Amino acid sequence: MRAAFMTLGCKVNQFETETMEGLFRARGYEIVPFEEAAEVYVINTCSVTHLSDRKSRQLIRRAARTNPDACIAVAGCYAQVAPEEIRALAGVRVVIGTKERAQIVDYVEAALQKNAGVIGTITDIMQARVFEDIPLRSMPHRTRAFLKIEDGCQNFCTFCIIPYARGPVKSRELSAVAREMHLLTEAGFHEVVLTGIHLGAYGIDLAARPTLADACRTALGEAKLRRLRLGSLESVELSADLLELIRTEPRFAAHLHLPLQAGSDAVLRAMNRHYDTAAFAQLIADVRRAVPGVAVSTDIIVGFPGETEEDFAAGMDFVRAMGFARMHVFPYSPRRGTPAAQRADQVPPAVRKERAARMQALAEELAQDYHRAALGSVTEVLFETAEDGVTNGLTETYIRVYTDAPVARGALVPMRLVRLYRDGVWGTPVSKESP
Repeated sequence: MRAAFMTLGCKVNQFETETMEGLFRARGYEIVPFEEAAEVYVINTCSVTHLSDRKSRQLIRRAARTNPDACIAVAGCYAQVAPEEIRALAGVRVVIGTKERAQIVDYVEAALQKNAGVIGTITDIMQARVFEDIPLRSMPHRTRAFLKIEDGCQNFCTFCIIPYARGPVKSRELSAVAREMHLLTEAGFHEVVLTGIHLGAYGIDLAARPTLADACRTALGEAKLRRLRLGSLESVELSADLLELIRTEPRFAAHLHLPLQAGSDAVLRAMNRHYDTAAFAQLIADVRRAVPGVAVSTDIIVGFPGETEEDFAAGMDFVRAMGFARMHVFPYSPRRGTPAAQRADQVPPAVRKERAARMQALAEELAQDYHRAALGSVTEVLFETAEDGVTNGLTETYIRVYTDAPVARGALVPMRLVRLYRDGVWGTPVSKESP
């Protein structure tokens, strides 16, 4: 039996797909590319924007066209918040949402029986209180490994559907973090990225009340680990303990992704974000003072309901002043069931698109400034992919480095950054003896 997988959305979703793939491998399934014919297609969906929902439906239809007799299993956030929409699509025979992933093979094999109909369980995710710990059964196919240590969110930003798709905070026990870290480093992964939906809230639901800093120390307990990175982290949850660990531990990547979302205090209040621009600016100053050379990346939403041209201009000015190394820019996307979607002062789609283009142009300008400032430095690069004789990978500060030197995929190689190139820089290898 052949099974094919496709993931939409965040690093958490990517990790969850890998755990499900391991469950199928353990039951004897051959894993094939999604474009190939298979008896089973598993689509792990995202619902962060309406475009994510549409892409999920397109992938379901594509799988049904590739093999009309296949069992299509749909998991993830879109399946959780709109299961009836998913069940109505041709070919779908399993729907499980953001829980019950440990049972996905059992559901699929039951669905493969004749006349089983559409099966699966959509749990009331708001009542879920325990982290669904599915041990890794096969290793990721990438050079960097993602390790999910937390699920759920309690922020309830007015634009976001994810708390309703993921439920409250659920943390992985430190013993399980240590177990999975050992498996990943023994498999040869040099870099591990700790991920979660609301990562900074890690541990608040556990009896021992461990913190994210404790989880990082547990991960760094693996002597073979050469680089630890954090996924997206709310700025107000960056503790002094964690910042000190980043400062003092050379294996901790000097890179933090701190979503700003808006550079206007009026918009931040409307979003139900728990800080203002002054507090965010002070935090960034503190981070840069504590960890010289740290890269700070961010997310920005433009065109939020009620955002005026003055609000947007203030956001542009604030973003420029922050000097982010990297920005992900999103035009606001109304999500059914969220408070923001019910507001009468929606910004017209054409205006949202135009503002996103202006913010994206600023993002590219800031990224180029950051890359230019790094030229001449020497840093280790974890190489990931190769195409047409050029291999590329990432520094600890998330600069993409390209080279035509003979470097191995998955290797950490000291490189001198010599010139701007594409969306990053060009590098040349440096021997450890070189000045």
